[in-house]
Amino acid sequence: MKKIFVKTNFIPVLFTFFVMGFCDVVGIATSHIKADFDLSEAMAGFIPSMVFIWFLILSLPSALLMNRFGRKTMVQVSNIITFIGMLVPFFVYNFVSCMIGFVLLGVGNTILQVSLNPLLTNVVKGDKLTSSLTVGQVIKAISSLCGPFIALGAVQVFGSWEYLFPVFALITLLAWLLLFFTQIDEEPVQKEQKGSVLSAFALLKDPTILLFFLGIFFVVGVDVGTNTVAPKLLIERAGFDLDKAGLGSSVYFFCRTAGAFLGSFLLARVSEIKYLRWNMLFAVLSIAILFFVKSPLAIMIGLGGIGFFCSSVFSVLFSLSLKARPEKANEISGFLITGVSGGAVIPPLMGICTQLVGNQNGSLIVITVCLAYLVFCSLVAGRKTAK
Repeated sequence: MKKIFVKTNFIPVLFTFFVMGFCDVVGIATSHIKADFDLSEAMAGFIPSMVFIWFLILSLPSALLMNRFGRKTMVQVSNIITFIGMLVPFFVYNFVSCMIGFVLLGVGNTILQVSLNPLLTNVVKGDKLTSSLTVGQVIKAISSLCGPFIALGAVQVFGSWEYLFPVFALITLLAWLLLFFTQIDEEPVQKEQKGSVLSAFALLKDPTILLFFLGIFFVVGVDVGTNTVAPKLLIERAGFDLDKAGLGSSVYFFCRTAGAFLGSFLLARVSEIKYLRWNMLFAVLSIAILFFVKSPLAIMIGLGGIGFFCSSVFSVLFSLSLKARPEKANEISGFLITGVSGGAVIPPLMGICTQLVGNQNGSLIVITVCLAYLVFCSLVAGRKTAK
């Protein structure tokens, strides 16, 4: 009976990872909003910041609130905020309403990522945690993959891409309902374990946690940055129009989904560190391709390679951190999710660098720097594990 219960509460938690993927819609949305409101490259680079800056501001407060109100409650609050955020730009479509919608999406997604990963530890234990977190990333990647297709379908059927927002709102409502009717037992947080923002930042003194925090910062920067630059590369080098250029994001997310799916099996059988090292090596080779190619196929291969080989990095770093300090799971989750603010920092740097260089190679330079740190992270983490 207990096994049946674990399987039933595992499914609603996994389904909620689909809502987590909605933040990636900002990639294709940036291209549409830039065109609709005639924005400069640098200005458009700040649109993803409206979503990801909240990971820097709200992650730690969300973790502390999670100690007080519980993981499931915080997940449900995030679903409500996301639901509202998806409706705002649909009913009133202008630049301001889009920014308000993305702000609410960012706030909701921050709370969701802080609370959903630890909630998974309440239904999955031990060695299965890394592979289960990776399965969650598969669900998130499928959601990200659907975004460009939903936008393209909305243009073809309704004549406007923003009809994807009510679709996302309905899915969020479904996730809320599934969790509402699901029982999940959470261990109460003892008073002596309840921390503060300062105690959470004290985790910086742990070099392992700091290493993985920066790793998450840069891998999210790679993710959001590649998602953002994908359609731009096809427009600049292959002459694609805006609607068809979304195919670049779709290929990226498809390969990321495939990589996460494969990783969910491999990480249950092979060393996390070795898996991280090999994936980082091939990710660097993938971005090297993008500096020189112009054909749509070669661009797709480069984008797909980055998506495939970076797909499990977040899960590996997150899992290694939780295993290092399991007694601080809530605080570590909040602290690490602060690193998702890399998605707010990297795209503006890409926009500025692109204007300085004069083409999208400027963006690729910034992404390459992020990947270089991840290579370093895999090597250092490997030495610590060997010790």
